[in-house]
Amino acid sequence: MKTTMLATLLISLLSACDSPNNDAIGKVASEKERKQKLAEIRQVANQGPYKASFESFKQYEIPEWYQDAKFGIFIHWGPYSIPAYNGEWYPRKMYRDEKGSDEKAHHAKTWGSQTEFGYKDFIPMFKAEKFDADKWLTVIKNSGAKYIVPVAEHHDGFSMYDNSYTRWDSVEMGPKRDIIQELKNASEKNDIHFGLSSHRAENWWFFDGGREMPSDVQDDAYRDLYGPAVNRETSEQGETPPSQEFMDDWLLRTVEIVDMYEPELIWFDWWMASEPFHQHVKEFTGYFYNKGVNWDRMPALNYKEHADMRSFIPGSAVLDIERGGMTDIHPHFWQTDTSVSKTSWGYVTNHEYRDANSLVDDMIDIVSKNGSLLLNIGPKPDGTIPDEEVKLLAEIGGWLKLNGEAIYKTRPWIIYGEGETFVPDGKNSNDGEKNRKDFNSSDVRFTKNGDTLYATFLAWPGNNSKVTIKGITPERYSNKIESVTMIGVKDELAFKQTDAGLVVTLPIKSPSKYAQVLKIK
Repeated sequence: MKTTMLATLLISLLSACDSPNNDAIGKVASEKERKQKLAEIRQVANQGPYKASFESFKQYEIPEWYQDAKFGIFIHWGPYSIPAYNGEWYPRKMYRDEKGSDEKAHHAKTWGSQTEFGYKDFIPMFKAEKFDADKWLTVIKNSGAKYIVPVAEHHDGFSMYDNSYTRWDSVEMGPKRDIIQELKNASEKNDIHFGLSSHRAENWWFFDGGREMPSDVQDDAYRDLYGPAVNRETSEQGETPPSQEFMDDWLLRTVEIVDMYEPELIWFDWWMASEPFHQHVKEFTGYFYNKGVNWDRMPALNYKEHADMRSFIPGSAVLDIERGGMTDIHPHFWQTDTSVSKTSWGYVTNHEYRDANSLVDDMIDIVSKNGSLLLNIGPKPDGTIPDEEVKLLAEIGGWLKLNGEAIYKTRPWIIYGEGETFVPDGKNSNDGEKNRKDFNSSDVRFTKNGDTLYATFLAWPGNNSKVTIKGITPERYSNKIESVTMIGVKDELAFKQTDAGLVVTLPIKSPSKYAQVLKIK
């Protein structure tokens, strides 16, 4: 432990020699280089067709590839997978006393005092010795997902790529590999759309607890990892907003992943929607959209919003809802991000996993309301995906292999569906998992592709039963129906159009372990 601390301190001292102002943020690139790049960013952000203004982004159109894809895989992986305790917020909570949280005591007991063994000391242990990007993409392709979004940098300040603005990255430390580049290469080989996420904004306050107790966060030698560590409460109240220097650094880092990897999607966590970030967000978006105009495919940007944090005009970027959904069809394409785990996004040893049936049902509900599902997995620190998660993804992929035509490339119908189960609007909350209820056999969801209408049962009504789909009335569906089939069943089904709805006699056996799809022509 002492050897690790000494080695880390030596690296810090060497870095200090290279930089005249080591207490500033990310002094790897020179000040001159940073200023030149900022000037270039602001020039590109306003060169057209987009300008750095929320009003200008109203002309943006969400790309077809994204609206067709419907299902993606989020990947939270970093040094926080080493402690593997309670979640990816362990780096913050190990320095804090929080209600219902024992990470601080657990850390001291398991790893030693926070002055002797801080979060930085997990980084040399993060070796990723079994990481194989091609194997990951095989698992992802088998899941039926059409895009991936690995985390480029989480709140902890450690980058999973070759970051020019910090020494704390996966090329210089830990794995000694450009994880993001390897995943991009593997994605291209598998024809999977490639996105990236940035959670950098929250680094402003993420380690604030380390300022309130004896810890290595107090040591300015590690300020370029732990960030300013300003009190979160005062920051969110506007008393200690992020500095110009921090936000410039945020802009530089985020533009760099665009320049290096040309992602088709950038996902942002919630704090960039706070008012102090707005100017830098506008500059980044103008840069990203103007660059994307010249790429093979126009990229997309995800943002979140809360009651007191709003940024983009609806439709000018893609709204993302964490562990939540919509009550009805949304006029603009949107996305839910959730995890295979009920309790964590990163790897932990005490997961409580979702089941494939509930995840498939959620996907169907989301897609029927004009959305896409971004489902998270959390690899182990050695770079392998946990067996439980591989199995879950394979089960979802099996359902999509049979029924994917009711998901991919579809659009919402006149109504999203019918049934007893109410899905609460999750736009301003993170309570989706807590409030979630299982769907039942009354719940049907609709999608369409051209002249074909799909009606999906979220639970099997019963063998050889006669059901009435109340939403498909002559008023809504005036065309004469030529045939009704169930995907996976060879013979056509008996049906009758009535004023009360479409009456269908189901087959003697369900063709699918999970949701069953009627194909109506």
